[in-house]
Amino acid sequence: MGSTTELTYESTSRTLTGEYELHYHQAGPSAGAAASGAPGDDAPVLVLLHGSGPGVSGWSNFAGNLPVFAAHFRTYVLDMPAFGRSPQPSAWTDLYPRVAADALRFFLDELGIVQAHLLGNSMGGNAAAEFALAHPERAGRLVLMGPGGLAVNTFGPQVSEGTRRLFAFLAEPSRDAMRAWVETMVADPALITDALLDARTEAATAPGACERAASVFATFSDPRFADEAPLWARADRLTHRTLLTWGREDRMLPYEGALFPFSRLPDAELHVFARCGHWAQVERKEEFERVVLEFLRRP
Repeated sequence: MGSTTELTYESTSRTLTGEYELHYHQAGPSAGAAASGAPGDDAPVLVLLHGSGPGVSGWSNFAGNLPVFAAHFRTYVLDMPAFGRSPQPSAWTDLYPRVAADALRFFLDELGIVQAHLLGNSMGGNAAAEFALAHPERAGRLVLMGPGGLAVNTFGPQVSEGTRRLFAFLAEPSRDAMRAWVETMVADPALITDALLDARTEAATAPGACERAASVFATFSDPRFADEAPLWARADRLTHRTLLTWGREDRMLPYEGALFPFSRLPDAELHVFARCGHWAQVERKEEFERVVLEFLRRP
């Protein structure tokens, strides 16, 4: 796709069917760009993996960042299974982040991609880490944004405020419950617009959306999937160059949770954004993009 100024939902939308049915967005340097010295169709691959909040999709998480990243990478924004336009599998066969990691393996296989950088937000960070552990040679550099599974809170409550409000929404969906949850995602309440609340509430209350989300979270307490050590206990096996990013005011996965993975990941660096909640890619957009591009493009 030659021009990153024309990236819309429909123009970038694609679907892949087979082992999984996956919806995704694709953008990146044009095939002829390399002749002018710009990145071409041999540019490195970057896959963006969204979080698990109500009404989430790859587009809702990363639409604003896609043009910037697509100027440098062949960029793919995935709807993970059971979110966005990607349907839920007929049955859950493992903990959700490992299912999502296997779906990513299928996705890369089908597109003939040998290796990709991975950027994951929240549950997407969990899935990215699981993929890198299962297929270490296929993961390039990792950007993990307040990653679920790796965060370990020492002083805060076991269930964060953001998590409590998320499950309150799933139990009784409403626009007010959506506002209460979104308030825990950002430090600046001015970002909570009527358009944002309307879009997220509409997506989260679509037929079957809450049921799919509930089934995703149910895999975490399913005794069939408890044989593997938790992700945080396997953190020292994740040897990839990794950038951890966190919002200092994160009320979903509080900042203190960053200290454990930062101390255990063998090749990690940590960037903390002040005046920022769980959505650094939205709330500190330009700084976030600058930090990520510097990390991914560093020799």
